[in-house]
Amino acid sequence: MLSKLEEVLMPIADRLGKNKILVAIRDGFLVSTPLIIVGSIFLLIANFPVTGWSEFWARFFGTGWESYLSNVARATFDIVSILTVIGIGYAYAREIGADRIQGAIVSLVAFVILMPTAIPYVGEEGPAVMRAISFSYIGTNGIFLAMLVSILSVRIFNWAYNKGWTIKLPKGVPPAVFDSFAALIPSAIVMFVFFVARIVFELTPYESAHNFIYTVLQAPLMGVGNSLGAQIVYAVVCSVFWFFGINGPSVANSVFSPIFRTLSMENLAAFEAGLPLPHIYTGQFVDLFQTFGGGGSTLSLVILMMTVCKSQRIKQLGRLSIVPGIFGINEPIIFGLPIVLNPIMIIPFIGVPLMNTVLSAIAFETGFLPYTNGVALPWTIPLGFSGYLSTGSFKASLFQIVLLILGCIVYYPFIKILDKNYLKEEHAQDDEGGLDDISFDDISFDDL
Repeated sequence: MLSKLEEVLMPIADRLGKNKILVAIRDGFLVSTPLIIVGSIFLLIANFPVTGWSEFWARFFGTGWESYLSNVARATFDIVSILTVIGIGYAYAREIGADRIQGAIVSLVAFVILMPTAIPYVGEEGPAVMRAISFSYIGTNGIFLAMLVSILSVRIFNWAYNKGWTIKLPKGVPPAVFDSFAALIPSAIVMFVFFVARIVFELTPYESAHNFIYTVLQAPLMGVGNSLGAQIVYAVVCSVFWFFGINGPSVANSVFSPIFRTLSMENLAAFEAGLPLPHIYTGQFVDLFQTFGGGGSTLSLVILMMTVCKSQRIKQLGRLSIVPGIFGINEPIIFGLPIVLNPIMIIPFIGVPLMNTVLSAIAFETGFLPYTNGVALPWTIPLGFSGYLSTGSFKASLFQIVLLILGCIVYYPFIKILDKNYLKEEHAQDDEGGLDDISFDDISFDDL
């Protein structure tokens, strides 16, 4: 059975891991991740979930001090589509061997060409039109279009460049000048293609590419991803890939990450505006309530390894893994216990994240826990702290601890089976005797 599963899953993981478009999307999102996290910290400070927080600091910084911090957060969240199109354009150009900087820039220009820039408003003299870029088009609503535009624009640019449709300058011209002129015609072709696309979309009922993509693609995908079924699929897929030694999230996130990120940022926008939070199944739901201590929610397993196991191999590995496990790093367990290709541990390794997902979904659906606020907390924040910071409720911290204990209960019979097997091996080695002591006293170098 394991061989059959490996035959099926290994080619899938290999293809996904080598697919240049999926790699570019994954790495493109990583470009904006540090900015999003820092912006989230500013926003969290401005809206810290403690009664009287705002009033306390207002005595020192004056009323409305939160707006200064919110400006930093807005500089990242409200332009996330621009960060996305630049990051993916750069990453995809790198993957296909094109000019990275030109790939990023031409992607941004193509994205702006498609963007509506006539914003109607009602002024003192009546209805009018303002030439500007609306944050609604460069925020979360534009993420999927940014992905498509960056891939297509870099693809067209590279195609024209490889065709030799470039302006060639004589040798001796500075490289920066040479590269800029070489990119002129390919960039012009990209701009013309998206110029035509803009006209076509303006002739449709959707009026713009943004409205078309959001209505036809982004909203339906978010609806599918914003469901318990999608979370179950995600949790199982990640665990199964880890079982075969493949980083499950790095494979699954190629598909799920854009959806989770968009849902998280819509919650964040609502949180900042003081509106009801719209979504349950955000990136924070996955990171902070589905798994603790890494894939398979192995923090529960590490605690058992330290406390109830008798095998020295398991106990020592548990002691070495507890600190990384608290901060969400579990590679020592995955490859040291191991979890990889271990038929005993695969059942709880899949079952515990699945249990956490279902119980957390019930807790959020019933209103027992408030929805996650979308703040992009680092995934290394220990449980308890992360639950409170992501929801503003101490109940979430206690709920995480309950899930941790339940995880220990599920893992217990399986780790005890493994512990008994390892203990037999250790006793057998002791009975046979270890290696003779090695001595260097009789070694002579006289004949050298």
